[in-house]
Amino acid sequence: MSEYTVEINNKGDIAVDDMLLVKDFPAQAGSRMLEGFKPLFTAEAVTRLEEKGYVIAGKTQVGEFGLDLVGEFSYYGKQEGSLKGAAASLVAENKVKAALGVDMTGAPRRAAALAGVDFLKPTYGTVSRYGIISCAASGEQVGVYAGDVSGIKEIMEVISGHDDKDGTSLKASDEEVNATGGNADAHFPADFGYDTDADVSGKKVAVVKELLDKCDDETKKKIAAFTEKLSSAGVSVEEISCDFFENANTAWQMLMTAETCNNVSRYDGVKYGHRADDYKNIDELYVNSRTEGFNFLTKAVILYGSDMLSKNRYEECYGKALKVRRVIADKVAELMKTYDAILTPACSKTAFEAYDIKDAFEKVFEESLFTAMANLTGVPALVSGGVQLMGDHFSESTLLSLAKSAEKEGK
Repeated sequence: MSEYTVEINNKGDIAVDDMLLVKDFPAQAGSRMLEGFKPLFTAEAVTRLEEKGYVIAGKTQVGEFGLDLVGEFSYYGKQEGSLKGAAASLVAENKVKAALGVDMTGAPRRAAALAGVDFLKPTYGTVSRYGIISCAASGEQVGVYAGDVSGIKEIMEVISGHDDKDGTSLKASDEEVNATGGNADAHFPADFGYDTDADVSGKKVAVVKELLDKCDDETKKKIAAFTEKLSSAGVSVEEISCDFFENANTAWQMLMTAETCNNVSRYDGVKYGHRADDYKNIDELYVNSRTEGFNFLTKAVILYGSDMLSKNRYEECYGKALKVRRVIADKVAELMKTYDAILTPACSKTAFEAYDIKDAFEKVFEESLFTAMANLTGVPALVSGGVQLMGDHFSESTLLSLAKSAEKEGK
């Protein structure tokens, strides 16, 4: 087992992170709790790739349940020195054409920024979540790593589209919605697709001052360089003050921890999952199995989520976070009436060093300031050139075209 991979089957095109199921491959989510588990079916996104002739190279390491910064706290391989994401690193080293990853806390976007590759977290519901090891269903989304935006487009055109097996999957067209009597507000626009060559001259991009202020100098230089490339392509870039990213982060952490607490409750050592050897009764079986099976960060998320869902705190915390989600979504929609995209850092630094897991909960919260808004509201977010572009729902083509224009200006 390498520092990157859980298991390699062959020299294929696509790597799949260990939060997605691939039949007969280990699916352990970086956790001792799922050690040795092999699923009986394959995730829909992976199946669609295989049906088009792509070959799965293998599974890549993730931090336990995808809760850490970039994948540093996997039970199956602790990182030392500079942190790096496994899937992003394989793409950066040209060992695979592309990779699939599940974005819940922004970890794939941070990993892509650190590795110098691209990652797209698409609009929520445009890629099937069927066959992922789910933790926070209302905001997690399957995304794509690739070396450039053309690679992102190629894979996204294969994996996106409605899936009846996924209750969160959006309908494919207006016609399908009308035919099935579905929700007219929950579907793809009829002309939705992926374009990397749309004309970006005259587009307007906002740079969020409050996020820039929380970055190191190297990250600020990356934003400045990307801004200059966009300007050379005829894009208008303006710095704005935006007050809702911190609120979005707080709200998403509340919802994410509550949903994760609920979802990982199934891992109890009885039906499946790690079972402790030492116990005298059913209570000890639960406690000992979960104590041994989960790492410190997962336990912290469970405890925090339990508090969010408790009788005395539900309305005050979880209920209020749901209301904040709606307010933030409205604010984003209003902002996108003026701008075509928002340019932000993907993380505060260009490198992270190994650290103690007891500091992980706070570190992930701090870094999620840059990523949580997209998870909370379901808007797309693209990392390219070490920076992040966010847009309105279904604006992937705009984001990809902006990034490609910057790629051209950089050559």
